[in-house]
Amino acid sequence: MICLFLADGFEEVEALTPLDYLRRAGQNVVSVGVTGKTVTGAHGIPVLCDVVQDEISLDSDLQGIILPGGMPGTINLENSPIVQQTIDFCAKNALLLSAICAAPSILGHKNLLRGKRAVCFPGFEKDLTGAIVTEDFAVTDGNVITAKGAGAASEFAFALIAYFCGRQKAEEIKKSVQTCY
Repeated sequence: MICLFLADGFEEVEALTPLDYLRRAGQNVVSVGVTGKTVTGAHGIPVLCDVVQDEISLDSDLQGIILPGGMPGTINLENSPIVQQTIDFCAKNALLLSAICAAPSILGHKNLLRGKRAVCFPGFEKDLTGAIVTEDFAVTDGNVITAKGAGAASEFAFALIAYFCGRQKAEEIKKSVQTCY
């Protein structure tokens, strides 16, 4: 199971594109409401989550997490003790830690990007403590995947698919959704 955490103020495209594309690739992605079962994005779009944060368990089924950006979504994610515990569990067990836009700052604040290539929304670079900041739209470094922002949501999703299913599956999904790049 891959947990996609959603908190009020999340960037809709950054959450729903990876959710959609990973499910197309056959992955078990569970949307987890941090601020309730229905979470409202930064642009007023409500999303009904599969579960709320109190319903997840940190066990052998967990494969990793996805943290979308957006404001105040990123702050709401970072303020959640359950999100923090899940990040710690993933870090300790070398599971996927992924974040896009402002959300890589959460990983940076926890010192999980030290020595890793990473990217974020411009202006948040100072929060990527110890990272080797790149200009890529999405970057994978070991078990960490980060991406720049809403315009990079597809590249973020394809990087996640490549991580879990391989490059061939990522290319297959890219072709099936008629991407223009």
